[in-house]
This record gives sequence, structure tokens and C-alpha cells, in this order.
Amino acid sequence: MSKPLLILMLGISLTGCNYLAGENGPFRDRADDYREAPILPLMAVPDELDSYTLDELYVIPAQFSISALPFDGIPLPKPIETNRREGVIIQNLTDISWIVLDATPGQVWPLVRDYWTQLEVILDYEDPGAGIMETSWLEVDSNLDKRHKYRVTIEPGLHSGYSEIYVIHVESPRSEPAPLVTTWPEASISEDRERQILDSLSQYLADRNDVYQASSASLLAGSIEAERKANIVEDGQGQQVLELRISYRRAWVLVRSALDEAGVTILENDRDMAFLNVRFSGISEEEGPGFIGRLFGRGGGEAVAVAQDFSVRLVDEDGVVTVIAEPLESADDLPELAVELLLAINNNLN
Repeated sequence: MSKPLLILMLGISLTGCNYLAGENGPFRDRADDYREAPILPLMAVPDELDSYTLDELYVIPAQFSISALPFDGIPLPKPIETNRREGVIIQNLTDISWIVLDATPGQVWPLVRDYWTQLEVILDYEDPGAGIMETSWLEVDSNLDKRHKYRVTIEPGLHSGYSEIYVIHVESPRSEPAPLVTTWPEASISEDRERQILDSLSQYLADRNDVYQASSASLLAGSIEAERKANIVEDGQGQQVLELRISYRRAWVLVRSALDEAGVTILENDRDMAFLNVRFSGISEEEGPGFIGRLFGRGGGEAVAVAQDFSVRLVDEDGVVTVIAEPLESADDLPELAVELLLAINNNLN
């Protein structure tokens, strides 16, 4: 190739690169384009269209009075059984009620904050890492005799991806100065006031369409998720046990109902002695991975699982209930079957 022709082709190729990647080329460097981005007005959604996807996650409230607030307008909840997501329910255990929601604490936290914001209620205290928020002192239903205050606690559920929401109510006479430090009791001063907020909050969460959107999650409240309340762990002797970070009263009810839900036969139970004797043959293939090796041939090669008797004990210590499954008879394959029994209980906790 002649030298003039080579120089000509090189010039053309350089010009082509300049054209493609240059200032006006289709593949120009766009790293600094953001500096020239114009500021546009907020998007206006026509009234006839749904705008829920444009809700602000952290609404900045207007300035309210720092004195006790009127709290007359708690919206009456629609019947939660007929108008709710399947994942939002209120559970009751004797004198305790709480909301269970199939969303993580990190997803629930900003929505509960929005709930108080839309009621124009100031929060006196917030701790996303602990899942606690407390309202200021409020006037409720034009009651001039007393002021009221609420504490909401968001906790991890029994399993990953679930949350539990608890509400505590306290009140103070308006004839006395508002307490500077609030002493929160174990149970609400007024169960009716507590239930009113539980009903209203559960309906609010059920009506939100963005509960499960990752963009609505709080990073600060996300640390709560690592501490779910039900975990199968290994104890000091190397034995698999089920740990429940709940009260003994609730643990007993949950374990018994989980056994019923799993189809495990309960032979004998004593709540005071904290044990249940059961008959268990393993998790069926329909329910999940089972101890398939524990099948014995029977007339004509038909396989049948052999049921064994176990004692399920609940040990309550330092706020943690440990569920232990032990065979009532000795056999080589029973330790593995005992772990499977714990899995059946854990999988059916609700």
C-alpha cells in the first residue's frame, strides 16, 4: 500500500472516531450532562387517574402547635375482614392484641410514620433501630379532662419477611402539667383507646399499595429484621432446638396450634408441666423435604412411614422459650426425626 493512501485512510479513521465519540456524536461522553439538567415542576396527575404510586415516602408535616393536640378525627376503620390485604391481620391473645403484617420492619416503619403524619400528630420520640415511636400528648375526642399518648413498637415477626406492631396507650389528667418523662406500662391504660388505633392503623396499612415496594423501606429500621422471633439453633450439647423469643403463654398456644396445623397427633399435654407428648411420622413429600429414608416396605412393596412417639418440652428462661423434641424410645433414626418434628412446628407457626 502506498504511503499517501495509508495516510489518507488513517485520517479518515480518526475523523470517523471523532465523529462518533465527539461532542456532537451519538456516542459522546454524557458524564457531565446532569449539570445542565433543568428544574421542572412536580408532575400533576389528572383527578380521574390514580396517583398512589407518586406518594411521598417521608412527608414533611406542617408546623403544629407544641401543646396538646386535638385528636378528634380518628377515621373509623372499615371492617378489616372485608377490606384488607391478606397480609394485614390483628391477632389477639387474651388481653393482648397486635398487628401482623407480611412485610419487613424496614418496609413498615415509613408507612407507620406516614399514618401519624396524615393524622397531623407530632412524634416526640423515634428510634428506627429499636422500632419505637412515641406521639406527643394529645387531646382525643374533645376530652378536656385527660390527655393521651401512644407508643408504637414494630418488631420482627416469627419468620423472616413478617412484622408485628404493638400499641400502648397512657393518659394523664389535664389538670396537672404534662409529664416530662413517660413511664410506659406493660398494658394500655385504656384497651378501647389501644384498639381504636390498632383498627385504624391496620386499615391504613391494608389500603396502602406500596407496602411491598423496596423503595419504601427504611434502612435504619432494617436492622430489626435480623432478629426474627423463631429460629432453629444448636444448643450447648449440639442438639437442634427451636428458640422462640416470645412469652411462654404465647409460645404454648403457638406450639400447640402448629402441631394441630401440621397434622401431628397430640397424645397428652400439660401446660403447667410444659410438655406435649405426640406421635409423629415425618413431614410428607407434599409438605416439603421429608425424612424419606424412614420408609419401610409393607406387603406388595407398598411404603409407609413409621410413626414414633416424642416429648415436646418448652423451657422458659430469660425471656426465651426453647422448644425441645425428644424421642420417648431409643432408636438410631429418631434424632433426625426429632429435628424434622421441630421443622414441622416452626413451619406452621402463625
